Amino acid sequence: MKDTLLIEIGTEELPPKSLKNLATIFFEQITSQVQSADLAYEDASWFASPRRLAVKITGLVDKQQDKEIEKRGPAINVAFDEKGEPSKAALGWARSNGITIEQAQRLKTDKGEWLLHKAVQTGQTLDMLIPEMVSNALNKLPIPKPMRWGSERIQFIRPVHTLTMMYGDKVINGETLGVSSNNLLQGHRFHHEGMVTLTHADDYEAVLKKAFVIADYQERQQLIIEQIKQTEQTLAVDALIDQDLLDEVTALVEWPVTLVGTFDEEFLQVPAEPLIYSMKDHQKYFPVNDKQGKLINKFIFVANIESKAPEKVIFGNEKVIRPRLADAEFFFKTDKKQSLESRLASLESVLFQKQLGTLKAKSERIAQLSQYIAKQVDENAELAYRAGLLSKTDLMSDMVLEFPQVQGTMGKYYAIHDGEEQAVAQALEDQYRPRYAGDSLPEGNIGCSVAIADKIDTLVGIFGINQPPKGDKDPFALRRAAIGLIRIIIEKQLDLDIETLVAESIALYGDKLANENTQQDVIDFVLGRFRAHYQEQNISVDVIQAVLANAPTAPLDFDKRISAVNHFKSMSEAETLAAANKRVGNILAKFSGELFTEFKPALAAEQAETDLAKTFTAISEKVKPLQAAKDYKAVLSELSQIKQPIDTFFDSVMVMADDEQVKINRLTLLNEIRNSFLAIADISLLQS
Repeated sequence: MKDTLLIEIGTEELPPKSLKNLATIFFEQITSQVQSADLAYEDASWFASPRRLAVKITGLVDKQQDKEIEKRGPAINVAFDEKGEPSKAALGWARSNGITIEQAQRLKTDKGEWLLHKAVQTGQTLDMLIPEMVSNALNKLPIPKPMRWGSERIQFIRPVHTLTMMYGDKVINGETLGVSSNNLLQGHRFHHEGMVTLTHADDYEAVLKKAFVIADYQERQQLIIEQIKQTEQTLAVDALIDQDLLDEVTALVEWPVTLVGTFDEEFLQVPAEPLIYSMKDHQKYFPVNDKQGKLINKFIFVANIESKAPEKVIFGNEKVIRPRLADAEFFFKTDKKQSLESRLASLESVLFQKQLGTLKAKSERIAQLSQYIAKQVDENAELAYRAGLLSKTDLMSDMVLEFPQVQGTMGKYYAIHDGEEQAVAQALEDQYRPRYAGDSLPEGNIGCSVAIADKIDTLVGIFGINQPPKGDKDPFALRRAAIGLIRIIIEKQLDLDIETLVAESIALYGDKLANENTQQDVIDFVLGRFRAHYQEQNISVDVIQAVLANAPTAPLDFDKRISAVNHFKSMSEAETLAAANKRVGNILAKFSGELFTEFKPALAAEQAETDLAKTFTAISEKVKPLQAAKDYKAVLSELSQIKQPIDTFFDSVMVMADDEQVKINRLTLLNEIRNSFLAIADISLLQS
């Protein structure tokens, strides 16, 4: 028989930021156990709302199929003695299977004969299987801080009120988290009094909708999106929607009703960012821009009730947001009374890291390193120094203390108010970019200089005190800093070398660093981030490894090599030349003598080696200016022409000749050819 299985855990309000994750893991745990139990089904879906986690499986069979099992016993020569009497091993095996020796069958194979017992294992029903599956799934949910409630010692993420396990119209008896299974569900906390009775698992969503609960998380989210879009069209505005906020709001409501509130226009004199964060983070509202992209004094919010007097709900939310925005306004006005420069001294009271000193010391290092970087990229070094010096001062402002997310951004606004140069002000915001994968980069080279200096200073400092990231623990976000560093240098086309930047930073730290290998450790760490950076761009691992073999420390140069090798790999000659380079590498690895300084044509004993040498000499002349110009793609294109003569060479010439001088000469030629490729990458690592 096939029918629908419904499992629901009814709780108090679940943590909104965790709801989707809890629901999907619960779903995965249940379905994986059903599959492991060989229970066939047609489809499965998950549900989640503030007060429930649920899974519905349609077309599920009501029991496991019976299985024929075979249990092999001892070999016949072990099972019986010389008189044909059963041994203790045979008797014990028979007993464990509930049979006598006489009832055992025989299994004959090419390797011998054994006792065999065939039996039918009766499949278990859902009544027997589901309760344990539910308990197992709940035990595996990620719950960092479980709660206890009442007088029980049972723990879960929130108190549990109902447990529903139904197959078709039948309740599956069982208990978990101190609650027995029944067919009663919680309706909407305000719109529905008492419990909802479920008569069939198929009716789950429909029954709850009558009780003002949209159980389907995705359906609820789509409804919110549609309501917001309708509001946008009506008001000719654009709501600021990000997925994290949308997920959180979806997890806060069971019956979404979108409404629009208004706040005093005077608050718009405050920079938009803290107002937006206040609305999003504190109130879970969607801020609104006009069609020109400017924040306006309206916000969209999603209520969990369908009120007969929506104006009262709107008034209540407007009343709540007003003091939040008033705080932001107060902070902004107060902060402007003190310049960023005057806050420098206060950075002395804040530690960057115990062994590495204060934020004041970090700011001074960033200033000097920013100045050095600006000179390298032909930018105004004086402005870069100023930006670096002021880079952390807004951290001491009331606004940033209240809204840490606007660090840097408020620095920009305060710098403009103080009369700082526009490039300096912009650099204060740009220093933290990119904040995450896909984030925008600093706008100008002053901002790039400060952003690079900040990241290098952190990397050098933390590695310098021997506290590199371990496993998934990266408290100083060094991986993000390294990838950000790579992105800025490559995408902004900056001719900078990590090795020299790290050396400069180490010098600025003076005697604070305990790790003697700081420079190499930081370089190795940054080089390690290249793999992740390029894999995201669908560059194959072998291409990345071929370039990494040379460990180029200038990211822009690294990028050019990656592009060249990736293009070379697509050429028809690549496979043969990669194999040839690998072969040459293996031959040279076994040679313990000294090569000549250059190939000697007079020692060439075969036409094939003469032809190879002439071809290589001609190619080398073309390659020299291309190599100097770092046109690696053109270099590899030229070198690819050596495929035919090197194939002929290996087909007709014995490299390890009996004549020692001839042998060394041939090895010298092969080494020169290999080094021409190695000047860009180790192409022997390329896979076909």
